[in-house]
Amino acid sequence: MDERTRTTDHELAPQLRRTSPKPDVEGRRFSTKRIGIGLVVAVALALGIYQITRAVQTPQAPGGRSPQGLVQSVGASTVSLFNVPVVVDALGTVTPLATVTVQTQISGYLTQVAFTEGQLVKKGDFLAQIDQRPYEILKNQYEGQLAHDQGLLAQAQADLVRYEALAKQNSIALQQTEDQKFLVQQYEGTVKQDQALVAAQALNITYCHIASPVAGRVGLRLVDPGNYVTPTSTTTGIAVVTQLQPITVIFSIPEDDLPDVMPQLNAGGTLQVTAFDRANQKQLAVGKVIAVDNQIDTTTGTVKVRAQFDNSDNALFPNQFVNARLLVKTLQNAVTVPTAAIQRGAPGAVGTAPGSYVYVVNADSTVSVRQITTGPTTMTPDNVSLTAVASGLKAGERVVTDGSDRLREGLRVNVTTIDGKQVAPAATAAAAAGGGQGRNGGQRGPHRGGGAGQ
Repeated sequence: MDERTRTTDHELAPQLRRTSPKPDVEGRRFSTKRIGIGLVVAVALALGIYQITRAVQTPQAPGGRSPQGLVQSVGASTVSLFNVPVVVDALGTVTPLATVTVQTQISGYLTQVAFTEGQLVKKGDFLAQIDQRPYEILKNQYEGQLAHDQGLLAQAQADLVRYEALAKQNSIALQQTEDQKFLVQQYEGTVKQDQALVAAQALNITYCHIASPVAGRVGLRLVDPGNYVTPTSTTTGIAVVTQLQPITVIFSIPEDDLPDVMPQLNAGGTLQVTAFDRANQKQLAVGKVIAVDNQIDTTTGTVKVRAQFDNSDNALFPNQFVNARLLVKTLQNAVTVPTAAIQRGAPGAVGTAPGSYVYVVNADSTVSVRQITTGPTTMTPDNVSLTAVASGLKAGERVVTDGSDRLREGLRVNVTTIDGKQVAPAATAAAAAGGGQGRNGGQRGPHRGGGAGQ
C-alpha cells in the first residue's frame, strides 16, 4: 500500500468515529426513572394496605386510646319469661270422613234428578228416581202366585186335619196321612219362596228412589235424566256426595316426635292441631288429633296423623293442601330472648367452641360472650320471634339484638334502644360518657350509631 492510500484512511477515521452509533444514555435514564416511580407507588400501596388492615384488626379510638375505649352503639332487649308452645309443623291434606259415589243398584231409565250441583244435602234426602213400573208389575205377578200357593197350602192343611181324625178311627191307611203331611210341607216351602219374590220386588221399587247415604255436598251431575243405567255400566255413578262436617286433615310427623305425642294420646289427652292455608299465613280452623297410624313409613321416617275439625264455616275443602301445626306441649315461664339476638358459630372468645351464643350487656356497659342452649321458637302477638333458652341466661339480663356483628368480648357499648324503644338522650349521653368521651373528632368506628359526640 502506498503513502497516498494510508493518508486517505487516516483522514476518513475521524469521520467514521463521528458517524458510528452512540450508546442510548437518555433512554436508560428514562427507564430507570419509571422503575423508581413504580417502586415508590408499590411501596406506598403496600403501606396503605398494611395500615388499613391493621386499623381493621385493631381499631384505635379517637386520640390514640386503646380499643377498650371504643364505644359501639347497639340495640338491646331484656331477657324475659314467656309461655313457649312446642309445635310440630307439617304439610297436610284435607280428607273427608266419607266420600260416597251414588250408584244405582238396579237397571232402568233415569227419570228424574232431584238435586242441584253443589247442593248441601242431609242423610236420606231424595237425589234421583229410576222408572219403577217394571218392578211393580213383577211384584203384582209374584203376589198372585203367592195367593195361589197359599190357597193350596190351606187346602192341604185342612185335608191333613181330616186324615189325622180318620187315622185315629182306623178308617184310612196310615200312609195316606203321612203323605198329606209331606204335601203340606211342600206348599209351605212354595209360599215362602213366593213371599221372598214379592219382598225382592218391593226392595227393587225402593232402590228406584235413590237417597243420599250421608250428609254433605253433592258434586257435579255425572248422568243426565233419560239414560238407561245399570249397576255395572255406571262406574262413575250418578253423583258424588262428600261429607264436610266434620272433616279431617291427614299429615305426617317425624318419628322422633312420637315419644312426646303417644303418651298423651294413650292417657286420653287432647292434642290441638291448627290448620293454616297454603301460604301458612291465614288460620283456617282448630281441631284435635283423633288417630295415629299403626306403622312408620320407613322411606321417610314419618308417621301419619289424622286430626278432626268441626268445619262449621266450611273453611276446609276436601283435598285441600294445608299447613298443620300440632301443639305437643307448652313450656311455662320459659326464659326467652329475641331470635335476632342469637348468633351461631365460633364467637372468637378464648376457650369457646362453635355453637349458639349471645352478647350480654354488663353493668359497666361492656359486653361479654355467653354461650347458650336454645329451645323451640315462637311468635308473640306483636310478630316478634322469640327463642326459648334452656341454659346460659336468666330473666332480667340484657342481650344485644342490633349491632352484634361489630362486637367482641369486653368491648364497651352504648345502648340506644331497649326492647325496640328509644333510650332517652340523657341516658344515652351518660352511657357514652362512661365509655370514654364518645367519638369526638378522630377516627370513626365501623358503625354510625347514636353515641354522643358524633
